[in-house]
Amino acid sequence: MTEVAFPSSGSGQAARPIYTSAERARRDSTRWTLVQGVLAPVQFLVFLVSLALVLRFMVTGAGYGVATVSIVVKTGTLYAIMVTGAIWEKVVFGRYLLARSFFWEDMMSFLVIALHTAYLWALLTGAMGPGALMSLALAAYAAYAVNAAQFVLKLRRARQEAP
Repeated sequence: MTEVAFPSSGSGQAARPIYTSAERARRDSTRWTLVQGVLAPVQFLVFLVSLALVLRFMVTGAGYGVATVSIVVKTGTLYAIMVTGAIWEKVVFGRYLLARSFFWEDMMSFLVIALHTAYLWALLTGAMGPGALMSLALAAYAAYAVNAAQFVLKLRRARQEAP
């Protein structure tokens, strides 16, 4: 069992670079970087469309079926990016998840996955009615938005650190 190192918040310390030179070289040479670069904007587009459909249902009560399908599609894209992201992390950092440089992003990703999976479970078991399901989807989407912002900020920082 590998030990998980909890990165510090960085307060009062010089920030550790996101990538060592070897990690940057692995990042730049793996096809999984391209896969992530394609899936991330696709997932974000699916999110925006689905968010609009969910909000439409919440406001008007119309379009429950199409909103539901959009959430299922969004969840599928989330699973795809999570699995391929874990592979990318293994190639670049030597571990499937919780690499030091992406620890907090991965932790938030777990919450996002849990909320989306809870939605699917509730949908399939009938445990919640339409309004509650859509509220759960909105909670999942709020967590996703935070997580997406984490990754955008990390990407920006990585670009600033590039030689």
